[in-house]
Amino acid sequence: MLLERLKASTAHAPTGLTLTRAWHGSFCRATLCNPTAAAITVPEVVLFDIAHGLPGSTPLYAEAFQMLSQLAGTLEMPTDVGLYPDRAHYKIPEPDGLRTGYGMLTLAPEYQERVLLGFTSCQRFIGRLSFDATRLRLSLDTENKTLAPGEHWELEEFLAISGTDREALFDKLTRSIAKHHPQLTHTPVPTGWCSWYCFGPEVTDKNIYDNLEWAAKNLPSLRYIQIDDGYQPHMGDWLNTGEAFGGSVQTVLKAIAQKGFEPALWVAPFIAEERSQLFSEHSDWFIKDETGAPLPSNKIGFGGWRRGPWYCLDGTNPAVQKHLEALFRTLNRDWGVTYFKLDANYWGAIHGGHHFDKNATRIEAYRRGMEAILRGAGKNSIILGCNHPIWPSLGLIHGSRSSNDIDRSWDSFTKTGRENLYRGWQNGRFWWNDPDCILLTGSQPENEFVFHATLLYATGGMLLSGDDLTQLSPERLAMLKKMLPATGVCARFADENFTVGELKLRGKTRWALFNWSDAPVSHTITLAKPAHLTDVWSDEDLGMHGGSYTVELPGRSARLIEAR
Repeated sequence: MLLERLKASTAHAPTGLTLTRAWHGSFCRATLCNPTAAAITVPEVVLFDIAHGLPGSTPLYAEAFQMLSQLAGTLEMPTDVGLYPDRAHYKIPEPDGLRTGYGMLTLAPEYQERVLLGFTSCQRFIGRLSFDATRLRLSLDTENKTLAPGEHWELEEFLAISGTDREALFDKLTRSIAKHHPQLTHTPVPTGWCSWYCFGPEVTDKNIYDNLEWAAKNLPSLRYIQIDDGYQPHMGDWLNTGEAFGGSVQTVLKAIAQKGFEPALWVAPFIAEERSQLFSEHSDWFIKDETGAPLPSNKIGFGGWRRGPWYCLDGTNPAVQKHLEALFRTLNRDWGVTYFKLDANYWGAIHGGHHFDKNATRIEAYRRGMEAILRGAGKNSIILGCNHPIWPSLGLIHGSRSSNDIDRSWDSFTKTGRENLYRGWQNGRFWWNDPDCILLTGSQPENEFVFHATLLYATGGMLLSGDDLTQLSPERLAMLKKMLPATGVCARFADENFTVGELKLRGKTRWALFNWSDAPVSHTITLAKPAHLTDVWSDEDLGMHGGSYTVELPGRSARLIEAR
């Protein structure tokens, strides 16, 4: 019914312009034309604005503009997944005051087929999906760009489909997106160690050497050894070493390579603090405010989590593109870095600024900057996007952080866990998801660690340890070894309750079963044929079973069961 309403609706173009929509099966391609003799400023293009006709209680899921947020809940009572919503934390305006997702939206009305609405490209404009209990408004943010007399814009392609199989709908969406944004591939799925969750910004060269030695002796399959935020003297000066680090970053990276590991480095390429050498010497490279001065990010949104407010490099400026390409070429060719954890990427697509190229959108600014980074980093590197704009990053990164930062608590294990599983459909289809680090040291009870490990295993994504490896117990080391190598296969769930997920692996099937509550629950797995079952973590032999197998789960726990 909803799809028929969309196709039957009337197009309304901005004043003076003509909007043509053409449906080709499930795809809609739209063109905006200026037939007048005057240039016209276009704040947005509304493709559809209809009464959706669905119950307000209809469950939904939508992507956000940036990775630290998603939408869930229902049409009448949407909820934020993640702590940093677009509208509140980043202050991105929402059309007509409607709650807004970006890129895609799914709806699961009771007794009807699921509906998936999505934009299959994000070359120039970001697609917005806005809604309330009665209304659905689909638009493109055209950022007040000017359409010249006789000019036309080919707008981003739109897809509307329905069906009973959640995963099949995602398959159709991701295959359609791949035609416009081919996936950057990298095999195998990256694994490694990250310094942030044990040492934070106070990391020293000794911390890295100690963990490097441990990994070389005990777990050489942790391929990448990553120095995170803290080595640099200022945000923006990525080729300099801060005094607190205690030694030369280049020397440490060289030692990592000499031990047979791949050197990895945290870089926030689009930002700089005011005290940095980059900002002092090249303030003209940054996105401007309405007066022509560099725009401090706290003027229109979040100013940055440390050493703010940050200023944002303008990816439309050819000098910035040359800078980014040269920076990453140096880091790759001269410093030997083959894994780049790019953070604060959102600021490369910040709203409300003025660019060197007056005709370029913030999406184009970000994509041009990222293309320069890819040229510099070379074909032997892996690019991980963190705190990045999701749809604008399509085709530009090998890995995508899929949740907020993890910490050692049940609250974090569950909150980041849901964020990761909501995005599980992206893993292997767009990029490798990065569910953030596995943490196996701390004071949590065993059941919570098992829950956390099972959830990260179920994502099938990248796997990096975030512990001081020298403090890892033999029991925790045994658990970490069982998680390697990363499978690349995300568990498939019937719905967004995320209780029973099936992983079809080579020669075996595994089920990840979760109890998110404090009270005991029972979950049942269905067996297509008789199979021998084993508990992966405990190695307990569960015997032969046929038809189904029911598992009793205490509160705050999970099981990983294998069938052969």
